[in-house]
Amino acid sequence: MSAQRKDAVDAIIDQWAAVRPDLDTRAMEVFGRIYRLSRTMGDRAEKAYAPYGISRGEFDVLATLRRAGEPYTLSPRQLSSTLMLTTGGMTGRLDKLERAALLRRSPDPHDRRGLQVTLTEKGLTVIDEAVGAGLAAQTAALSTLDGEKADQLADLLRELLEGAQNSPE
Repeated sequence: MSAQRKDAVDAIIDQWAAVRPDLDTRAMEVFGRIYRLSRTMGDRAEKAYAPYGISRGEFDVLATLRRAGEPYTLSPRQLSSTLMLTTGGMTGRLDKLERAALLRRSPDPHDRRGLQVTLTEKGLTVIDEAVGAGLAAQTAALSTLDGEKADQLADLLRELLEGAQNSPE
């Protein structure tokens, strides 16, 4: 452990060391903190998006359409693939967002059997405001690190993610 203050993960590691000193708990230290950080930031994102009437999952749909660029249109299949959702899960989100007039579904002019999902003007306004609010919450949390440490952390996490995705389970 570094010379910094102990946290809840350190307490868990200390408990394991007392009962199983043979274990190498380095992975538990890293992933325990990643998990706790993810939960904390997920909760902050929910709070940031709530004033806009959307959840994190709905934010993801709107943000995916926004990032697609004008005309802010994708097929439900493209959305499901990007967000790694089942078609049933995607349909539920689309239904709610359409009822809120944040997007619209229309026939795909290039595929008689297909649909297109498009941000409405209201949806565009909501996502542009919500992304700013969410990013402000993330930036506030990240401000505990200086720029160099934040860059280093981003690089290390990128490397770890790539390794985890490319290694056998």
